[in-house]
Amino acid sequence: MLKLGKTVLYQTAPVMFDEINDARFGKENAQMNLLENILTVDLLIIDDLGTEKISDSKIEKLFTIINTRLLNQNHKVTKTIISTNLTVDELFKIYTNRIGSRLAGNYRFLRFFGDDLRLKKAKKEFP
Repeated sequence: MLKLGKTVLYQTAPVMFDEINDARFGKENAQMNLLENILTVDLLIIDDLGTEKISDSKIEKLFTIINTRLLNQNHKVTKTIISTNLTVDELFKIYTNRIGSRLAGNYRFLRFFGDDLRLKKAKKEFP
């Protein structure tokens, strides 16, 4: 888990959920207060949502994270950035209406267009 300064936490969705499970089940080297950090950090960046293997427990954890941060249940203002290649319809279908409606109702969706920089780089290196 990459922690930038004291107030920003960045992680890909698959790794974040794996680390939450590791801490939950007491795996060695697991960060015990990880979920608390995720819930209270000033800025949480979840990258690549939708690339993790979906399970009921992951959907439940995502709901807890989003809902807690939105409702200010941690008694501080928190911001969350989520990147995904999923459409809004796919978010509703995969993560349930409870999560989909919170995302659609409280987040600003921005679409990014353009060439894939990784593919461009690969073409230059291996023409």
